[in-house]
Amino acid sequence: MLVTRATALLLVCSLLSPAQAQRSSPPVDQPYPGTIELEVDATNVAQHIFNVKQTVPVRPGQMTFLFPAWLPGNHSPSGRIDKLAGLTIEAAGQKLAWRRDPLDVYAFAVAVPAGVPTLTMRYQFLSPTDKSQGRVVMTPDMLNLQWNAVVLYPAGHYASQIQYAAMVTYPADWQAATALTVVSRDGNTLRYAPVALDVLVDSPVFAGRYFKRYDLAPGANVPIRLNVVADAPRFLEAKPSHLQQHVKLVQQTIKLFGAQHYDHYDFLFALSDHLSGIGLEHQRSSENGVPPGYFSDWQQQTGSTDLLAHEYTHSWNGKFRRPADLWTPNYNVPMQDSLLWVYEGQTQYWGNVLAARSGLRPLEASREALALVAATYRDDRPGLAWRSVEDTTNDPIIAQRRPKPYRNWQLSEDYYSAGQLIWLDVDAQIRKLSRGKKSLDDFARAFFGVDDGAWQTQKPYTFDDVVTTLNAVVPHDWAPFLRDRLDGRTPLTNGLEASGWRLVYRDTPSAYAQARAKEDESGSADFIYSLGFTVDKDGAIGDVRWDSPAFKAGIGSDNKLVAVNDLEYNKDTLNAAIKAAVLDAAPLRLLVKESNRYRSVTIDYHDGPRYPYIERIDGAPDYLSAIFAAK
Repeated sequence: MLVTRATALLLVCSLLSPAQAQRSSPPVDQPYPGTIELEVDATNVAQHIFNVKQTVPVRPGQMTFLFPAWLPGNHSPSGRIDKLAGLTIEAAGQKLAWRRDPLDVYAFAVAVPAGVPTLTMRYQFLSPTDKSQGRVVMTPDMLNLQWNAVVLYPAGHYASQIQYAAMVTYPADWQAATALTVVSRDGNTLRYAPVALDVLVDSPVFAGRYFKRYDLAPGANVPIRLNVVADAPRFLEAKPSHLQQHVKLVQQTIKLFGAQHYDHYDFLFALSDHLSGIGLEHQRSSENGVPPGYFSDWQQQTGSTDLLAHEYTHSWNGKFRRPADLWTPNYNVPMQDSLLWVYEGQTQYWGNVLAARSGLRPLEASREALALVAATYRDDRPGLAWRSVEDTTNDPIIAQRRPKPYRNWQLSEDYYSAGQLIWLDVDAQIRKLSRGKKSLDDFARAFFGVDDGAWQTQKPYTFDDVVTTLNAVVPHDWAPFLRDRLDGRTPLTNGLEASGWRLVYRDTPSAYAQARAKEDESGSADFIYSLGFTVDKDGAIGDVRWDSPAFKAGIGSDNKLVAVNDLEYNKDTLNAAIKAAVLDAAPLRLLVKESNRYRSVTIDYHDGPRYPYIERIDGAPDYLSAIFAAK
């Protein structure tokens, strides 16, 4: 078919839907008229279904409703539009036809007749019934309600200018926690105070059959609570000394930043094998999910995860202050992620530091955790040869955390832990330049500790803002300092040495590494720094380090290791063979299965087991111990 330029233009114009015309107009910072009523029935936990009714004040004419696509904290268009079902729209009892925009499947257009004051929308969010479908958010004993999964909001306005009045019906005898204020209760139905859409989406709910609340700021003017739901009552109980570490986490964090950007703060904490894990930041709360033994299996020596410290830090870095190119007026305007090495990277740094300062992770375990990060970025990220740390800030959009066959070569969201090392380097440099009088703590207070009490407005930042504040702490060529590390011209482990420590390898894993391996349900064993791969208890090979001995021998990710030197594989057999090869010139012989084929592989490796630690550099200032010390 021959199509002239004029014909093509006419064809394109004729195909433009009203929804597309609406979408082409950017949202405006003007109030949407009226308050939208949102009713969520969350009682059908057996079938994992949220039933939703939304009543929307409207005016006659064409309207577009949007399902949130670009989700804060996900940094990507990850809204689960595929889980929305059963949509009907009615006006005065009459069903109206709606049309999805074929070029923006998150947008739904409807023509509102004259004389109709409201539209009634009914639909379901069919949450995953199995982890293969996505994150499980409903179980027989708990649920996680994220408002972005149950709203269809009118296009054309800032999210901060659209008012919602939400109510939720929960299963009988359950308790719920959220940053929202409850204004009334009718049986199992809670009605929340009206808020703007941006506040609603930033205020998720954890609810459960087994629930306990801990006060983490006794006597304080600003309440801070740890709200726990668990698979069974026994998992709710925290030992007093363990709980005190959480109290100290709050104290140390407030000392670090100085200001608080919430009127209250609620840690939402799920301890479950059935609800999918999560770590997601909000300004007045955070969603946190770990296995059920967090309290019951706690060991003082290895301590706890840095998850709560990380997500709490985000109230300052990422929520109150966030990168200017990441802020958007609503949830369907694309985000840009260029400063995630600050948003996530510095938060990763402070999360680990605050875990140490609070005692949640003891000092030795904190050092051992840092050793794992340092080893990763010195010896297990060959992909940094072709891809910069800054480029990995695009990965939430590129990959959305989908599995990768060769993660170490492809790279992923490396701005987290690579960013942690960059900020360690910055901290050490500040301490050196100021002769110990200043530190990154001073940057944190100056940059994030402003406007105490403000939480309904955000304060965006740019690269230049970061550099300006660093120079105010201590003058230096901070822009090239940061660029050299972001662009790969300076090794990421420089900060470790600058803080008075260096990476070394020993023949047994650290206590922290062993504890972390025990938590891995797959029974994975780490041979990354020797042969160059990880392998689970069944022999399934995970990541294979690019150009490692295993890679050069032809072993690939997702191969299966069947035998080692003619003996059936288990991790002890392989570890013994690696040790024996130090004194034996013969190569290791592995039997590997790929699909339905078996093949023999030899690896000429004789350097023994290698597991990362850090040790002091004699004569160098020990900044790291000062960084980890409680204030």
